[in-house]
Amino acid sequence: MSIYEFSAKTIDGTEKSLADYKGKSLLIVNTASKCGFTPQYEGLEELYKQYKNRDFVVLGFPCNQFANQDPGTNDEISEFCEMNYGVSFPMFSKVNVNGEDAHPLFKYLTSEEKGMITKNIKWNFTKFLVNKDGEVVSRFAPQTKPENITSDIEKVL
Repeated sequence: MSIYEFSAKTIDGTEKSLADYKGKSLLIVNTASKCGFTPQYEGLEELYKQYKNRDFVVLGFPCNQFANQDPGTNDEISEFCEMNYGVSFPMFSKVNVNGEDAHPLFKYLTSEEKGMITKNIKWNFTKFLVNKDGEVVSRFAPQTKPENITSDIEKVL
């Protein structure tokens, strides 16, 4: 099994197969617009710009499961990300990442790379690094800044 078996709606509501990213390394992140870690959008965009020509893509998945930190609509989230952080990497529609209603992609990601104590995602900006074969190779805590994972990204390029 790989991430290529999943699909998700983009932030504009279009269904997108993750198989479209075959042959690319990915950083999949659950994001939020009103979180202490929200400035990480800037670092994620920098990673995307730095490595996109080497078949690397950041995928952002807004989530409102943690302290109501992304209550806006998909349009509001998209506008916020573009205006405040110049986000150009692909953003998807808001999802749940934990619980019964968790998006199947996040159920898969958390089953492949568990956290320190539990497989559940503890907060916004948890990051999953996926290699070019669609395999989850690393999981990073919310407090791990995007710029601190460049050596891990280099290994999967």
